[in-house]
Order: sequence, then structure tokens, then C-alpha cells
Amino acid sequence: MQITHTLNIGILAHVDAGKTSLTERLLFDTGAIDRLGSVDAGDTQTDTGAIERQRGITVRSAVVSFTVGSTQVNLIDTPGHADFVAEVERVLGVLDGAVLVLSAVEGVQAHTRVLMRTLREMRLPVVLFVNKIDRRGARGDDLLDDIRRKLAPHIVPMTAVRDLGTPLARALPQALGTDPEFRTRVAETLAETDDALLARVVDGPFPSTDELLTALADGTRTGRAHPVYCGSARTGEGIGALIDGMTGLLRPAPTDAAAGPAGADPAGAAPPRGTVFAVERGTSGKKTAYLRLFSGTLAARQRVTLHRHGPDGTRLAYTGQITALHVVGRPGDGSNGPGGARELAAGDIGAFTGLADVRVGDRLADPAGRDDGPRPPHFRAPSLRTLVRPRDTAPGAASRLHTALQRLAEQDPLIHACAEPDGATSVLLYGEVQKEILAATLAHDYGIEAVFEPSRTVCLERPTGVAEAHEEMGRRAPGPSGFWATVGLRVEPAPRNAGVAFRYETELGALPRAFHTAIEETVHTALRTGPHGWAVTDCTVTLTRSGFVGPVSTASDFRGLTPVVLGRALERAGTRVYEPCHAFDVDIPLDALPAVTSCLAALGADIGETAGGATSWLVKGVIPAGRVRSVELRLPGLTRGEALWWSRPRGDRPISPASARTADGTPAR
Repeated sequence: MQITHTLNIGILAHVDAGKTSLTERLLFDTGAIDRLGSVDAGDTQTDTGAIERQRGITVRSAVVSFTVGSTQVNLIDTPGHADFVAEVERVLGVLDGAVLVLSAVEGVQAHTRVLMRTLREMRLPVVLFVNKIDRRGARGDDLLDDIRRKLAPHIVPMTAVRDLGTPLARALPQALGTDPEFRTRVAETLAETDDALLARVVDGPFPSTDELLTALADGTRTGRAHPVYCGSARTGEGIGALIDGMTGLLRPAPTDAAAGPAGADPAGAAPPRGTVFAVERGTSGKKTAYLRLFSGTLAARQRVTLHRHGPDGTRLAYTGQITALHVVGRPGDGSNGPGGARELAAGDIGAFTGLADVRVGDRLADPAGRDDGPRPPHFRAPSLRTLVRPRDTAPGAASRLHTALQRLAEQDPLIHACAEPDGATSVLLYGEVQKEILAATLAHDYGIEAVFEPSRTVCLERPTGVAEAHEEMGRRAPGPSGFWATVGLRVEPAPRNAGVAFRYETELGALPRAFHTAIEETVHTALRTGPHGWAVTDCTVTLTRSGFVGPVSTASDFRGLTPVVLGRALERAGTRVYEPCHAFDVDIPLDALPAVTSCLAALGADIGETAGGATSWLVKGVIPAGRVRSVELRLPGLTRGEALWWSRPRGDRPISPASARTADGTPAR
């Protein structure tokens, strides 16, 4: 049957909820594979990396496909561990919808709540799948109550479970057309967020089955309702109903064609717009990039322009030619390489080669750099930093390590691998598990045994005032600093999250372009280390004076003088240090409140709200990011293992420079 529609669906879950096993089952039950793989055996379709197979966890996103009738479903299996949340977030920007997997035994876990909040922020439609109904200890109605309370208030259970918690557990689809009681429950749930439907439920006539199905689909697409399916990826129970829900309820509405991730452009008249969300490097070193196309078309041997934003906020663009293109899920005729389809259309996911500099997060734009496609999600920056050195002290070992980390940064740009003056490489991280995976990958893929220093929290600085500084040179002699250059700079605060902006007050053309470039690039580089040792952000730097002497001045004079003048302006303006914080919710037993709040206060948390008191306490507040791990380690002992902790980055707060140096037990510099 000819494919007429493509759906890009993400499978998300807390670690060990069974999302990789569910992906395997979906592929098997739809005929995409003829044998079920196992996470324990390390032979699943999506965990292809050696580290993933050894550890039984997903580290990198992977794309697989199956078809249902005329619909092709591209499934993207994402990591479940919280340390790889950035990998999940970058995938969300290319999805049409998501399946959030929960375990019927463990229920709503901490990372499940993080994922649901992220999905809600991205305004992606979500269906829930309660896995492991055949496991001892599986929960039923009380788990649904937890889902309503902790994840989504308006859920619609689409299956009834028999023999819960036994090997004979069965998931029975509930039918709107033949079950009046179910039809009433669905109507009442949907009416809670739909005034027109509420009027029909209260005053009549009662909505028909078709009207309720339409309302359910609309509520799912808009995030007002969340269908819940139950089953077992191990036995295959409930999988058929889930597939029907995925292809029926997560399908974008026809009117969505021009907007958002669902934005397919059937005519292909628009310029190609897309996002690179994954990059793989083969044993030969050749890169394969995975791109979701939002508009236009793409073919092999086509020249394209990709652009990205660098760590310092500068925009970079480059052009290259696609040498081979494979449309995921389409066998094609081989014209664009082995297994390659003829053309990538809007809505499709494609794997292409040919652009050696491609990195995760790159955006497809026109040659002029214009990019009016769907906006990429804002990825939270890692809050931990570590230094990495090779255990081998032989010459060239540090260079090989740095090259390997740079290659890993192509797959995860947010780690920002950066060479340090002493030969080490600094890396940004989300957590200690990510550090372990990096160490294992370096050893397995590159043969490098690396030593990681203890991680420390990454703070930042913001200017507190406005100040200027300048350095003049004479007509016949360099300035006091010994440079044949004149540079004047003004530093002033900018709004939160504005980053760094560089502007000119001097007349354009007063300096050769190479000198202008040298000043601007050096400003961005110099701001990586402020007066207190942290990167400076949310500021505007303006060039107020400039000068040079004929053939005597060089770009290196401006590169040497600019940090001197900028440092002087920053000292005069003053900067304040800010530490990253997490907003947290923690659900604890009634008798644990005094111990938990005392622990939180001792770790620097600001407790904002304490609610509940009937069966448990819900404590909310803000805590320094560097103390989150300490809380997570102490909570089980304070609550008999019954605490449910959730935290997510929530801006930052000012601290004294001395506190920044000692907050994690290591000096700032």
C-alpha cells in the first residue's frame, strides 16, 4: 500500500519503565522485524552502541519505522536516564507526538514527571502507556489516581485490565460504541475542558460516538486530554490498542500542515527547512546525520546551507553537498545510495552523508542564512563542569583525548569540550552517570583511558553597572600596553537570557574588516572568564573607539589589546556571581516532614510551599543545582525510601564570589 502520511513519534520514559522493549514489540507486532530482541541480551533494534548493549540503557536516540495501512510511523527511542535529558529535549523538536511509558509497578517516577512537564512545555500531544501489567505488584485504579494527581488531571483510560499483576493479565480495549458506561465517563472527562461539550452532556442531546471520538482526538492533539493504554511489552498485551491510538489520536489535524513539527508541505514549494537531531560516525570516520524536514524537499547531490549558534552566541553557517540520502522507512530504488529513496519530503526523517562539519542541532536554511522554520527548543545548559586528562602521559595523549571529546561533542554539542591551557579538556555535564558513559565510550571507541576530576557547579557572572575603558596609541608609538592599536569598549547589563551582544559606535569602515573581526571574536572569547573566574553573560559590549597605523598594525594587536580593555571595563562596571538553581517538588511521608525540611534548609534550599497533610506532604522550593545530588542521596534514608523527588533547572540566584568558590568544595579557578 502506498504511504500517504508520516508520523514521527517519540517513546519516552523513566529509566527501566520498558520503553526500548515497547519499541521492539511495536516493530515485531507490525511486521517490521521477524524476531523480538531483548535489552538483557543486548540485541534490540535501537540500542546499537556497545556501551548501550553492555549497560542495558539508551544513551543516544535511534530511529526505526513501521507501517500501519497507509501510515508510516517513525519511532524515536530516547534515553530514559535524567543525565541525558538534553538528548530527549532535542528530539522533541522534531516530533509530531509522544508515547510516555510508565511501569505499572513503579508508577509515576521522578523523571516521568520531568518528561511530562517538558512535553507540556513543547505542546506535544501525548498518549500514556502503562507497561508491565503482568508483573507482581502491578497497580490499577490507584495508579490512575496517581497519574491524575501527578501527571495529567484529564486522562481517558482506553483499556480495562483483567488478572492484573499475574502472567495471565489481559488488556481489553474499551469501546465507545458499545459500552454506555464508558461513553459517559469519556464524555464527562472531556467536558471538563470543553464548554460546548459540557453543555451537551448537561442539557443534551448527549454527544454521539463519532462526536466523542472527534473530541478525544482534538483534546489529545491540544494537550487537554491524555488517553491511557495498559499492556505488557513482554507479552504483547494491549499493543494493538496502543497502535490504534498512536496512529489515530497523534495524527496532526489537517489545519496543522503549515505550523509546528507536524508541518508537512505536500507541494514541496517552500524552501527546505529542517533540524539535525542526531549524528553518527562510522568506523571509517564518515558522519551520518539524521534530519527532520519540516518544509520543501531534499535530494542527494543537492547543495544545502546549515547554520548553528556557537557557545558564545555567534551564528555560524556553512554550505556543502549531500552525497547520499536515505529516507527512513522507505526502501526506494537505490538511486541515492544503498537503500536510498529518491527524495526526502516534508514530514520525513532522512539520514544523509557528505557534510563533514555537521553537528547535532544544526538547522537547514537558505544560502542567505534565513531560517523561518519551526523554532528549535531551548536546551538548558549543563550545570556541572569537569576536567578530563588522559591516564597515559606520553606525548600526544592529551591531543588524542581532546580530539575524541570533540568528536563526541558533535553528537552532544552541550558538553562544550574545550581545551584548557594546562593540556586538560573541560567538559560540561548533567550528572555523574553521563561522566561514566563518556569514560566508557572513550575507552571502548577510542582506546583512551581518561581521568575525570570531581565535577563542580558552573556559575556565571553578570555586569551590575555600566563602565568604559580605552587604550590609546600614539601616531609614532604603540600604546602603553605595547600594541599598535586603539580600542575603547563600554560594558552594560542586558536583559536576562539575552546572552552577549556586540555593537559598534565607531564609524563603519574606520577599521579594516579583519580588525573589526578580531575585536568582536576576542570579546566573545574573553567573556568566557570574568573577574571572578566565571563566564560573563547577559551583557552588551560596545566598541566606542578604534584606531590603527597603516601597515604597522595587525589583527594580533587588536586580539592582544581587546581583553586588556574589556577586563578593565568589567572591573569598573562590577559583576555579580550567580549559581544555577533547580525548582523542586518532593512528596514525602507525613512523619518525615521535619527531617526533610531541615535537610533541605541545610543544603541551601529556599522552601516556598508545603501542602497536603492528609496522606503525605508536598514540599516545593528552589535549591542550588550543585546540591541536588546530595538531596537525592539523603532522601531515601530520611523517608524509608518513600520520597518522590522531582527537580528541573529554574534560573539562577546571586551568591558571593567566596560561596561560588566553596559551594562544591573546589576553588573557582
